Amino acid sequence: MNRAALLVLADGRFPAGGHAHSGGAEAAVTAGRVHDVVSLQEFCSGRLHTSGLVAAGLAAAAAAGYDPLLLDEAADARTPAPALRQSARRLGRQLLRAARAAWPSAALDALAAARPRGSHQSVVLGLTARCAGLTSLDAAYVAAYESVSGPATATVRLLRLDPFDAAAILARLAAGIDHVAARAAESAQHALIEGVEALPATSAPLLDITAEQHAARPVRLFAS
Repeated sequence: MNRAALLVLADGRFPAGGHAHSGGAEAAVTAGRVHDVVSLQEFCSGRLHTSGLVAAGLAAAAAAGYDPLLLDEAADARTPAPALRQSARRLGRQLLRAARAAWPSAALDALAAARPRGSHQSVVLGLTARCAGLTSLDAAYVAAYESVSGPATATVRLLRLDPFDAAAILARLAAGIDHVAARAAESAQHALIEGVEALPATSAPLLDITAEQHAARPVRLFAS
C-alpha cells in the first residue's frame, strides 16, 4: 500500500477538473440559500451526508474490486438529474486522463476503452485509488472530502468569503467526513457479497433540481 498516493489524489491541484465545478454551490448562492459562513456550512453538511455519501460508497466499492462497469450503472441510477450525470462523466473523463498518466494500469485503460465518453467520477476515483495501492476506506475519504471541499472553495470566489472561514468549515466537518467514509467503506464490503443494492442511495432532490436550473443559465461561473 502506497499511502502517500492518497495525498496526491486528494490534492486540489491534481489535474482532475474539479476547479471548474462548484458542487451545486453556485446555484445555491444564486438562489440565496447560501449567503454567509453559517449557510455554507449547512449546505456542505447536507451535501456530505447525501450525495457525498453516495459518491463515497461508489468509490469505496470500486477500490474494493467491484466491477466498475456495474458501479457506473449504479451511479446512473443514483443520479436522476441529467445535468449531474453529465457533470459526473465529464469529471470522470478528466480524472481518468490524469490517473492513467500518474498510475498507468490495464484496469484504467480498460475502463477508458469501455466508457470513451466518460465514467462517473466516483467510480473512476475508486478504481484510481485501487491502482494507486490505496484501500476502499482511503477512496471513501477522498470522495467524502471532495464533496465539501469543492463547494467551500467555490463559495470563496462566489461570495468573496474569507478563505480562513472556508478552511474552518472543513475542519468542523471533519467528524462528519470520518463518519461518512467509514459508513461508505463498510457498505462497499457488503456490496461485494450482496450487490450494489448494499451501497448508499441517499438523495438530495433540491441539488438535482437546481443542477438542471444551473445548466440552463446562459451565464455562470462554474460548470455545475
